Amino acid sequence: MKYVDEFRDGAIARGLAAAIAREVEPGRRYAFMEFCGGHTHAISRYGVADLLPPAVRMVHGPGCPVCVLPIGRIDQAIRLALDAGATVCTYGDTLRVPASGGLSMLRARARGADIRMIYSAADALALARQAPQRQVVFFAIGFETTTPPTALVIREAARLGLTNFSVLCCHVLTPAAITAILESPEVRELGSVPLDGFIGPAHVSTVIGSRPYAHFAEEYRKPVVIAGFEPLDVMQAVRMLVRQVNEGRAEVENEFTRAVTADGNLKAQARVSEVFELRREFEWRGLGLVPYSALRIRAPFAAFDAEARFGLDYRPVPDHPSCECGAILRGVRSPVDCKLFGTVCTPETPMGSCMVSSEGACAAHYTYGRFRDIPLTAAP
Repeated sequence: MKYVDEFRDGAIARGLAAAIAREVEPGRRYAFMEFCGGHTHAISRYGVADLLPPAVRMVHGPGCPVCVLPIGRIDQAIRLALDAGATVCTYGDTLRVPASGGLSMLRARARGADIRMIYSAADALALARQAPQRQVVFFAIGFETTTPPTALVIREAARLGLTNFSVLCCHVLTPAAITAILESPEVRELGSVPLDGFIGPAHVSTVIGSRPYAHFAEEYRKPVVIAGFEPLDVMQAVRMLVRQVNEGRAEVENEFTRAVTADGNLKAQARVSEVFELRREFEWRGLGLVPYSALRIRAPFAAFDAEARFGLDYRPVPDHPSCECGAILRGVRSPVDCKLFGTVCTPETPMGSCMVSSEGACAAHYTYGRFRDIPLTAAP
């Protein structure tokens, strides 16, 4: 296969669905978590769940970087813009995530804050070079995929000797989140769901490789299949997981061989290691405090750490009491379990983070899956 259309072929998809149905053992139930929001979006957009047999259930995970941002971190960025007068730059979806006091970064901008949407970390650096009189802060979010570009702009800022550029680092790490889902006492107290295996993220794995997932297969006996984002990728990964469960295996398999290797991108890993180090703990929306699950800027580059430059403190903020985003991110609930879903909470008026990004479970279901929730009635 060389072209995108071949990964969306309906006839092949139906053949894969029939093959999965044949391999499902009678009386057995399977629950697989797609960790990545990109897979959640693909499953909803292409109706993958409708093609799977009833015994196979897909569980949404916390793999949307916008969704897992805690309110307190967004509040930090808003305080920088409103109180410190900094120009804050970040990616588009981040602007719409609800924060404290009825604010979001977009609403803060309406109040006069200089908050700008950018398409890359390099855009923030370019703005700092163009406006040396302004303090420019890049609000950096994302998993391992978006971390190397942030490392590169920090290195470049250091090379140029810029004194008006810094980074508010909220980069988080995929393996730590999977561990939290499997064993964290805090997560168990909030609710858990039995899982038979994971569909491993695609873009993240191009950077870190497939080796980091071996721990989950060996220690927790949970198979992991790394998959691409196209519907046939996901369906083939499900078939591979079903086979592992049936055979009593727990291994890391790589369906996405056209982009993912065992070792990943070693140059990108080296740049990240040079600039960043592990935080002792970091709050995730839905998972609470997860140890060693995020990155902070190393001491040699501390001049570009916005938390240190502006003396920011972190204040945790609880989610809206009626919002179920936390439970949805853990896979304990589905979007339709939330009483706000599709009423006061829509992509145009999000109450929770899962409704903001197209990769969020609520936004994906609102856009592609609501028709399944409408009861069928007989024609008059």
